[in-house]
Amino acid sequence: MSKISKTSAEVPAQAKATEAPAAAAGAVKVVDPRLLIREQGFKGYWTEFKRKVRSGEIGSLPVVVGLIVIGIVFQVETGNFLTSYNLDQITLYAAGPGIMAVGIVFVLLLGEIDLAVGSVAGLAGSVWAVLGTDMPDSLAIVVGILSGTVIGAFHGIVFAKIGVPAFVVTLAGFLGWAGLQTWVMGDKSTITTPLGSFVRDLTSYYFADVAAAYGLAVVVIVAFYLAQLRDSRRRKAAELPHRPQSEIILRTALIAVLCLLAAYAFNQEQGLPLSLVIFLAILVITDFVLRRTTYGRQIFAVGGGIEAARRAGINVSWIRISVFMISGTLGAVGGLFLASATGGADRSLGGGNQLMMCIAAAVIGGTSLFGGRGKVWSALLGILVIQSIVQGLNQMNLSSNAIQYMITGGVLLIAVIIDSVSRKTQKTAGRA
Repeated sequence: MSKISKTSAEVPAQAKATEAPAAAAGAVKVVDPRLLIREQGFKGYWTEFKRKVRSGEIGSLPVVVGLIVIGIVFQVETGNFLTSYNLDQITLYAAGPGIMAVGIVFVLLLGEIDLAVGSVAGLAGSVWAVLGTDMPDSLAIVVGILSGTVIGAFHGIVFAKIGVPAFVVTLAGFLGWAGLQTWVMGDKSTITTPLGSFVRDLTSYYFADVAAAYGLAVVVIVAFYLAQLRDSRRRKAAELPHRPQSEIILRTALIAVLCLLAAYAFNQEQGLPLSLVIFLAILVITDFVLRRTTYGRQIFAVGGGIEAARRAGINVSWIRISVFMISGTLGAVGGLFLASATGGADRSLGGGNQLMMCIAAAVIGGTSLFGGRGKVWSALLGILVIQSIVQGLNQMNLSSNAIQYMITGGVLLIAVIIDSVSRKTQKTAGRA
């Protein structure tokens, strides 16, 4: 009897002794395998690259490769495509549509579309031109831009509050605002940009001092390095996959080469263009809004799933209305750039292929048509692709709209196919 009791008393002690090593083993920190990738050298990077491709996480890789291919093809065909003059021309005509494309990116993140951005740009340019004949230039510019904001708010309210599909609302706007533009212009077919107007300077002013271009390049390089370093430290503190210092330095070096080469090329021509400075400023501000603010996260949330966003307490209607206001405002700003590039406002301002170029730039750059995925920098990449094609074809004396439309349409189709395949792959891999 006493033996049985003794044995029974020893069991808990033995169990505790057995559990101690197990508990110690359980206390071993589990390391995310992705944190070990960079310790494996080139093999680790290659393995991670293949994993991302298989799971559809290709990011901006296709458009970057596309830009390289475009540059090589046109350089071989023309012999002088990669010149400072071409870079200046591409930048000059990319700013307006590129800024409009940033607004389109916001709308696409919701999974919607804005077909009126070209008409809004034309109307805003016409409002500025007409009012500028009777009031100070600065006030006319403000009113022109605010006209785009008001139109965007109208689109958003009809879409979010009444429930009319965005496609229908903006298609009606595409027709209606073009008609209003003609009415605003009245009997004037063209209003030339007056001397001394800031709108004229948007695409004609250059910072001739070589220090301006190199100074901007240095600012971009330092800002990129600090942003990468900050992001890496935050992810490291949270025990998430992060980039080591060596990789950050390598990435910064690549950016430095591109920025300094661009600065050198600009200085070989007229200097740093004001249009590029404004375009980059808009990209930086909107990127900060999307990635670093609660409002930006709410936009992604609504684009990812409306019902889930609503249950999370997000004011879906306000997000929708405000996004269309942003699109309208940036469309109006782009319209002023178009007026600057063409020397004034006319009844066809914002028409033609402007709408196609803006939407194509956003999609080609990597923004998903299905909502919830994209960056404002895709507008820059996409418009560079389109303008590079246009400039290359012009040098080859193939500047007809028919050829440009066919090639741009083909590139757009490829971008959408890549996006669709990427989304399916991500769903298969459980990452969408």
